[in-house]
Amino acid sequence: MSAATEIPAAIPNPTGMEPPKRRRGGLNAEHGRWAVYLIGPTIVLLAIVIGYPVVSAVIQSFQLDAGLDKATGLFVQGGFAGVTNYVHWLGQQCGNTACPPGNLGSQFWTAMGNTFFFTVVTVALETVIGVWMAIIMNRDFKGRAFVRAAILVPWAIPTAVTAKLWYFIFDANGVLNHVIGHQVLWFSGEWASRWAIIIADTWKTTPFMALLILAGLQLIPDEVYEAAKMDGASTMQRFWNITLPLVKPALMVAVLFRVLDALRIYDLIAIMTGGGGGSGNATVSLSVLVVDQIRQGFNSASALSTITFLVVFIVAFVFVRFLGANVVQTQAAQQKGELR
Repeated sequence: MSAATEIPAAIPNPTGMEPPKRRRGGLNAEHGRWAVYLIGPTIVLLAIVIGYPVVSAVIQSFQLDAGLDKATGLFVQGGFAGVTNYVHWLGQQCGNTACPPGNLGSQFWTAMGNTFFFTVVTVALETVIGVWMAIIMNRDFKGRAFVRAAILVPWAIPTAVTAKLWYFIFDANGVLNHVIGHQVLWFSGEWASRWAIIIADTWKTTPFMALLILAGLQLIPDEVYEAAKMDGASTMQRFWNITLPLVKPALMVAVLFRVLDALRIYDLIAIMTGGGGGSGNATVSLSVLVVDQIRQGFNSASALSTITFLVVFIVAFVFVRFLGANVVQTQAAQQKGELR
């Protein structure tokens, strides 16, 4: 065996000391303990502030509301109701006949339809306008920082202030009717009141969409656009083949946040129309219906709030389950260089 391939002998330990033994778990175990110490109080606080009210509402949803016993005429406390409250909301229909006064059960499907109508229309408008605003803010021009700050002003205004502002704008003698030169009763007509809510909500939350989409646009390298220009790609081709696919992860997050927020819309409707308009419930949403029901029966309102929570959860799950998979596939394609 040559000197080049000869295996050197083990170097003896001159001190005779054994190398230090590595602690079980090592540094990772130490980090894990610190993580428990730091996150533990927050988890306990969230369990008290959020977990307890949610569990309590679910338990109360299976209880009857206190009221008068029809047989004896005496006031009795509510007992276990099973799924009676849920059947009341999901199964009760009044048809073409007038519902009994104070009976909000028949309004559930109307509120469900209004909620999804507001969600689909407002999120669609905010997405289109938000993409357009983000593309403009992503360009290099003088005063860009001022424009970005000014666009965020509507989003920074509290929702209650926004609702009151648009309430005065849509008033019969308000600014909007003077501008269009036509007397429109925005809070009396069925569709007029709905579009008043949509316009106000779009004006307030579009900057939020634009901000998140802008963050995604800034991650796209300029070299990609320059290469597309050299290949003769038009503006629309660059948008559909480069901008839209690469900004899709940020766009999905923005749309998801807005969908969850729109499904819980309350304060804008409560201040501007109170859930009325047209036939009296043209703008009522699920959250508005929950608050109205609290005044008549707390346990029945707990069942309605639980249904609302499940609706929002199912929409979020379906949204993330399907659109989230597409985003993962897009990112994998980008890493492999397969995205065209």
